[in-house]
Amino acid sequence: MEQKEKRVDAETLLSFVKQVFKRLGVPEEDAGVTADVLVQADLRGIESHGVARISRYVDRIRQNEIEAKPKIRVLAETPSTLLIDGGNGLGQVVGAYAMRRCIEKARASGACFASVRNSNHFGIAGYYSMMALKNYMIGISMTNAWRLVTPTYGRKAMFGTNPISIAVPAEGRMPFVLDMATSVVPIGKIEVCERRGEKVPLGWGADKDGIPTTDPSAIRTGGFLMPLGGTAENAGYKGYGLAVMVDILSGVLSGAAYGPFVGAPDSEEPCNIGHFFGAIRIDAFRPEEDFCRDMDHLITVLNEAPKAAGQTRIYVAGEKEFEMESKLRAEGIPLHPKVYSTLEKLAKELEVPLKIDIGTASVKRR
Repeated sequence: MEQKEKRVDAETLLSFVKQVFKRLGVPEEDAGVTADVLVQADLRGIESHGVARISRYVDRIRQNEIEAKPKIRVLAETPSTLLIDGGNGLGQVVGAYAMRRCIEKARASGACFASVRNSNHFGIAGYYSMMALKNYMIGISMTNAWRLVTPTYGRKAMFGTNPISIAVPAEGRMPFVLDMATSVVPIGKIEVCERRGEKVPLGWGADKDGIPTTDPSAIRTGGFLMPLGGTAENAGYKGYGLAVMVDILSGVLSGAAYGPFVGAPDSEEPCNIGHFFGAIRIDAFRPEEDFCRDMDHLITVLNEAPKAAGQTRIYVAGEKEFEMESKLRAEGIPLHPKVYSTLEKLAKELEVPLKIDIGTASVKRR
């Protein structure tokens, strides 16, 4: 049965989420950044990382497990590198800070990379890589996470979904924005299916015995996600290798937790999540206009490649998300009734006005 989802205006939703964080003692600028990351996820069709996650952040701030006003510190730096301590604050706050610093240093040095420790979940990796686009730079973003994924041939979760994002500007075409988990899917997609009472495709995850299952609850309670590719026969070891690379750059390099030692999101102990960011100035290599012209050509060539039987379009990473954002900014963001109910509960508890419902719609999300 198709469920009716609440449709909300993006800017009004952004204002509401910002006010929620401000009521919890988060400074205005930090609250705005955090809200923007969450709403951007919903706008880009990544509802698993959107406002559906807000109660988790709220609960951890209330329980003093995340610092509302973190002391972000630069522990070491060179003209092209940074080591940053996130002060156990919201990952969105230190993530945006670290990427801004990378961009500033890249202007002078041509490139900059930052590794971050003592942080928390930072939302969609693509938000930070895309910060570089307006500066005609290539942006890189990745993070480790709480263990949810098994190594190839294993039957116990040993590392997180460890996403990677790279954003590359173009000229007349949409930018190339890759934003992917190194697992088959992020855990949020399992949660979305569970919330809707839907099964998941076989190959997304396995139960506690390591047997592939379509039951999202079996994956979430004692089971685990599969690395990108799935089984060894389907080259799951490649996703496994990428995930470990993310752990090295985000965790081992920064001094954050890594692998199975990243703190659980419901733990009283700090998560000590690590992130890694980079900004590369294109004109340190060749003129921006030449690079962007060639990017346009590459994207066009890929879009216009011969289609498989029955297919009408070939996409390049980021196109679906940019098109979704344009559509939802015009029509409003659809929120699942359970998500909207969570917002209503927060509005009442924190005395923040919630007047964002602009209708209902039967929305089929990808």
